[in-house]
Amino acid sequence: MTSDNKPKTLVMKFGGTSVGTPQAMRQAAEIVRQTKMDWPNLVVVTSALAGVTNLLLESATRASEGDRLFVARAADQLQRMHEEIITTLIPAGNRRAAVRSECDALLDEFNLLCQAIAVLGEASPRALDAVASLGERMSVRVLAAVIESLGVDAQWVEATCLIATNETFQSAYPDMRITVQQCRQILTPMLEAGRVPVVTGFIGATERGAITTLGRGGSDYSAAILGAALNADEVWIWTDVDGVLTADPRLIPEARTVPYLTYREMGELAYFGAKVLHPKTVLPLIEQGIRLRICNTFNPQHPGTWVVKNSRNCGSGVIKAVTAIRKQRLITIEGRGMIGVPGIAARAFQAVASTGTSVSLISQASSEQSLCFTIPEEAFVRVLQALHTTFAHELSARDIDRIWATEEVAIVTVVGEGMIHTPGVAGQVFSALGEKNINVIAIAQGSSEVSLSLVVAASDTEPAVRTLHNLILRAMSNHP
Repeated sequence: MTSDNKPKTLVMKFGGTSVGTPQAMRQAAEIVRQTKMDWPNLVVVTSALAGVTNLLLESATRASEGDRLFVARAADQLQRMHEEIITTLIPAGNRRAAVRSECDALLDEFNLLCQAIAVLGEASPRALDAVASLGERMSVRVLAAVIESLGVDAQWVEATCLIATNETFQSAYPDMRITVQQCRQILTPMLEAGRVPVVTGFIGATERGAITTLGRGGSDYSAAILGAALNADEVWIWTDVDGVLTADPRLIPEARTVPYLTYREMGELAYFGAKVLHPKTVLPLIEQGIRLRICNTFNPQHPGTWVVKNSRNCGSGVIKAVTAIRKQRLITIEGRGMIGVPGIAARAFQAVASTGTSVSLISQASSEQSLCFTIPEEAFVRVLQALHTTFAHELSARDIDRIWATEEVAIVTVVGEGMIHTPGVAGQVFSALGEKNINVIAIAQGSSEVSLSLVVAASDTEPAVRTLHNLILRAMSNHP
């Protein structure tokens, strides 16, 4: 029991790779069974099976183009993926038949949605959310039945009746007031009865009942929202790596697990390219100080990474991790006529926003003679067009000399709250890069000093990450 005599509450989320095969889902269900012994109140959130959401979204796109053959093949593939797990893990009988029937009904819904998209010739954001939700809606039924087969009382729940959102389809925002009410009304009686609710990640619903999604990778966010709504003690994210690593292991095979991070460090890492967690996940947890754990379904004995409120237990490393966002372009607006002219930045970013593009990094010198920022590479042509239209007068009057884009670049970011209290960190970073002849094109550091971001040429991405990761390893060796 907790200090206020309430039963301990844990929310666990399993990612797509953690439920994507019979072997993986069996392991996930076994983790639930063992964890339930220690946690009186346990809520499970699940993603779609690995690869399913991509297949669903591509099917919707192909349907809008009239490719009915692709949709038919996708439906067959979806049926086979789920049927393999159902047949392997759910004992023959009424429960297996019921789960199979429910999944078949959702596949019928998939076909009907794709037919409607084909007739209209377009896939609206609302339609895409309806199609994308089907992966979680199928997986939640299968996982709940597999957990029950291990002797744990489990019940699937669609988050459309729990998480209330606005109508921003494909990237919806939760209404926490209504969400708290609905979670406590629906989930609390299940928990009091000793049952494990198995909830769809990634999705919610508008006030009018339309299905929304929280953005790609949004099942992490779902778990955090439910954790906050239930005032949980902890939220655990089960994935396929041993927590948050000091670097991307595909670039740096010797990357190590970071034992502790603060919310701010995790937020920076998630935003700047660490794929292990949805960037918004920490937001619902911060106010209530709910601890977050990131751990490996396939290595459950590993402690993983704990994300906590303060840095007392977060180790002595000044820099915790280094990340990279690839396939970026650096856009520069420059001209001596910009000096002292108010509104240039506002107009520039309004133009960028009009194209539906998000800015990853901003850098401006105090002279105000140039403003530069990074955007995803696939957007740079339309962004340049929008900027040239917005500043057509200034360009003709030579107040702005030119607006241009570099070749492909990457944003390399070092993260660590220890940088706040340690002088000379930036000097170490630039000295290390200089020794390797790596040129830094632009830099940005927020006033929080938790992260330092550098723009480098695409060809320098791996050498830059490796060089900065060596600083982390050196610090680890000095502070074992």
